[in-house]
Amino acid sequence: MKFLILVLCLAQLWGCHAAPPGLGLAYRELNCDDPETEQAALVAVDYINNHSSRGYKHTLNQIDKVKVWPRRPMGEVFELEIDTLETTCHVLDPTPVVNCPVRQLKEHAVEGDCDFRVLKQDGQFLVLFAKCHSSPDSAEDVLKVCPGCALLAPLNDTRVVRAVEAALTVVNAGSNGSYFQLLEVTRAQLVPLPPSTYVEFAVAATDCIAKEVTDPAKCNLLAEKQYGFCKATFNEKAVGDAAEVTCTVFQTQPMLLQPQPDTNTPTTGVATAMPIPPSANLPAAAMVVGPLVVAAPPPSAPVNRAHYDLRNTFGGVASVESASGEAFQVGKAHTAVEPGMAAATRPLVRPCPGRIRHFKI
Repeated sequence: MKFLILVLCLAQLWGCHAAPPGLGLAYRELNCDDPETEQAALVAVDYINNHSSRGYKHTLNQIDKVKVWPRRPMGEVFELEIDTLETTCHVLDPTPVVNCPVRQLKEHAVEGDCDFRVLKQDGQFLVLFAKCHSSPDSAEDVLKVCPGCALLAPLNDTRVVRAVEAALTVVNAGSNGSYFQLLEVTRAQLVPLPPSTYVEFAVAATDCIAKEVTDPAKCNLLAEKQYGFCKATFNEKAVGDAAEVTCTVFQTQPMLLQPQPDTNTPTTGVATAMPIPPSANLPAAAMVVGPLVVAAPPPSAPVNRAHYDLRNTFGGVASVESASGEAFQVGKAHTAVEPGMAAATRPLVRPCPGRIRHFKI
């Protein structure tokens, strides 16, 4: 009898641990490619991008698992495991993620791995829990696809720091308005042929005039933030250590692209391109600027990191739980199809994992 009681107690403890808090013990399974599942997954991806202040926007690549739990007194919670891919749009770029190109394998792609709980209630999806991490593709896989391609380099590599310093000098030398301050270095690659350093970095306009700056430390970011994103190639073999730079300056933004709880729609916008002339068009005397100001990485980020890890996205911790969540209005609900019970007008598909939208890392 004592053994039976012990078994029953252990079973109850296991059940409490296995089910998310506040949910019933019974759940239903949807196909990972069911439209209702995809709606929840897209809300999760929007949540990532709207809560990131560093790195690049991510896009949905694959839905790995889904369970739908009943939630008392009403609603359902979608428990999701999803894979994402890094795009080429910085998170401060107001371009909608659907218009952002996915970074390709030969460019050393980065994949995100996320767990989410998304509440669906009264025609709305609300993110209750989020946990993510991301990692670059292996060097071996990149070199199989493109043997001569450059791999990601540590962002604190001395060659990378020097390339960014030179590129920022070019940016400000070519600016007829504000002096731009470095926000973060987002990507770097050491190109073997010709020997050069490729960097990508984000900048922000300050209240100083670029042509008049003598002490960059006295410059402050504008009240209405204006951000830019730059790509540069620095050739140490060239005369004068030439840096070729192109930048896109986005429209003035009254605040960071990070919504507060209970926001009904994600922030979107259109990027306005304002090219910065390459160094070849600038006089040598203009290539003088103050010391480089680099934003400090999060405390949890490794010193030799080569990319921004999504595990640092949600307030510098691995996960976030919210009582109110993040609200998103959706269209009419789709009827869920249980595995093995597909409608006659709809072919039976493998429940999970779902289709790969871009490519698998």
